[in-house]
Amino acid sequence: MYEYIIGNIEWVGPEYIVIDHNGLGYQLYTPNPFVFRPAKELIKVYTHHYVREDIMMLYGFKTLDERTLFQKLLSVSGIGPKGALAIVATGEPNKIVQAIEEEDEAFLTKFPGVGKKTARQMILDLKGKLEKVFGTVQVDLFTDLDAIEQEQNAASSLDDAMEALKALGYAEKEIKKIVPLLKAETLSTDEYIKKALQLLLQAKR
Repeated sequence: MYEYIIGNIEWVGPEYIVIDHNGLGYQLYTPNPFVFRPAKELIKVYTHHYVREDIMMLYGFKTLDERTLFQKLLSVSGIGPKGALAIVATGEPNKIVQAIEEEDEAFLTKFPGVGKKTARQMILDLKGKLEKVFGTVQVDLFTDLDAIEQEQNAASSLDDAMEALKALGYAEKEIKKIVPLLKAETLSTDEYIKKALQLLLQAKR
């Protein structure tokens, strides 16, 4: 229904952003809201309109590759929007595609809410289909980070990152284990999220 929205980012939170388009504010749930920042400049956000009997929501993505991967994951039985967002938030679609093509269930079950049954379903439903869409994926979904890093101090950035991880479905117990490792670095919020996701995936190996 909606291909994209062009407007100003008015607000950024741990789960969603608000983009103003001609005086109308759109709430868009995104894989990593902190790749966006409030600004007066116009920005294009690709969207997916999710509709079910009891829910209607808009999801926003910085790139078409993000949205395409999200939509492909939604087609898998057992994966809902929250689970799909958590997978896309890793920023490494090439590894996800590779894991599906190689039937690497161990890698896929590292994501929150993805058990062996769901991982197997991902492989059955998507193997041979993602490469046709992405080719050899070399896209880094978290490249626009410098401005955010300059404006946010490490303490508030880490707090925001922890809230975002909770929103993606990670348990507080899991998050607390990696906090000391994250505190050793001074990063922007989205860099903290990406680093945290890498550490959480490594912890499940």
